[in-house]
Amino acid sequence: MSHVNEEVFPLLRTRLRTRALAAAATLVLGTGLYAGLGPLVSGASSHREAPLTAADPQIDGTDLYAFVSPDRPSTVTLVSNWIPFQEPAGGPNFYAWATGVNYDIKIDNDGDAKADLIYRWVFHNHYRSADTFLYNTGTVTSLTDADLNFYQTYDLYRINVDTGRSATLLNDAIAAPSNVGAASMPNYNADLFGAAVKQFGGSANPSYSWVGQADDPFFLDLRVFDLLYGADLKEVGDDTLAGFNVSAFALQVPKDALAAKGDAEANPTIGIWTTASRRSMRVEASGSQDFTAKFVQVSRLGMPLVNEVVVPVGAKDYFNSSKPSGDAVYLPKVQDPELPHLLNAVYGTEVPDSDPNTPGIQRADLISVFLTGVEGLNMPANVKPSEMLRLNMSIAPCTTACSPFGVIGGDNAGFPNGRRLSDDIIDVSLRVVLGVLLPSHQAIANTISDGVQVNDVTFNTA
Repeated sequence: MSHVNEEVFPLLRTRLRTRALAAAATLVLGTGLYAGLGPLVSGASSHREAPLTAADPQIDGTDLYAFVSPDRPSTVTLVSNWIPFQEPAGGPNFYAWATGVNYDIKIDNDGDAKADLIYRWVFHNHYRSADTFLYNTGTVTSLTDADLNFYQTYDLYRINVDTGRSATLLNDAIAAPSNVGAASMPNYNADLFGAAVKQFGGSANPSYSWVGQADDPFFLDLRVFDLLYGADLKEVGDDTLAGFNVSAFALQVPKDALAAKGDAEANPTIGIWTTASRRSMRVEASGSQDFTAKFVQVSRLGMPLVNEVVVPVGAKDYFNSSKPSGDAVYLPKVQDPELPHLLNAVYGTEVPDSDPNTPGIQRADLISVFLTGVEGLNMPANVKPSEMLRLNMSIAPCTTACSPFGVIGGDNAGFPNGRRLSDDIIDVSLRVVLGVLLPSHQAIANTISDGVQVNDVTFNTA
């Protein structure tokens, strides 16, 4: 079990899928990292969203979460999920992070659409024996067990882009392995999952890191891609991604560590996005391949569903390589997205327009949600329009009677002010796309739903 003080960093349970049991081993993770919301469980906010990432799942960022930690309101919890649709029985190699890749969470704390801080994870592979095909050679009871044949370690860095200084926060920390099953890992939650929580920083207000495999927390009915729920809303209500895992890293850090000038009270709003970068390849005259060239960004994720359903297929790989500072090119697709027109064609719903007196479709509401932040909620001063997840750290976390619909449900601690694991992203997004934020909107914008309001595994608090 982790040696973290449970009074400061209480543990909660989450579930990881295995073939043998519907919910398999109960996993333990600090509420500081998952803020009382429980398991990491799978969906498709940005799963296989572009041609390149669909062919290279190790660099496919699936979801990003950011919220003020309910158990420690002086901190923020960041969760980034990768490698989608992990079948629990996917051995003998199971699911590993890519080596030679920079996995980053980037923070813009002054609204200029440029990263001011970067948290970076770099992974390393370790085999205790190369003379076996087995992931583990016996029962595994600890992260350092000799029977855990394959394991990964990671280095965690904090890079201050403004000053150019880099600090190593963790070195050779061991990631929780894939859950092979009850025979191989009989006490997975205590021996492996919980033990992967690492503390760093000062003792007065410490930070925590966790890396491992978990049940993916995004929930939805993926039959949205079957002519928008069967063309008559008959294909709803089934969490079609239940049972799949993801690989995740979670970070809990003090608010001041993220804020401009180290002052979260004066500068509470931050923008967050993730990227993955691989080294480019050079082919020598001999035909050999050299992977020591510069790093090239190959994945990007901020707000959910943007590259999934807003960016057209011809621009998806480009989006994954782009920076928020260049997002003006996507303004037409946010101003007049494809989805309202598809809903109109299939269901006869109106195509919303925030300013009918101006030629063309105008969607000031979507621009505020996806590109600038909502005024009075999470819009930075002097913001440069750009796509990222924005969080106002001064808004207190919700601890009781929280709404899965976040802001449109009267709960300003939820999406699109950051994103919690329990926020119902699909229903919120459908309603926002149909104009629920506009003063005058069609009735269906208040009720449209994919019929999946909660994750298939309960988010626990203890």
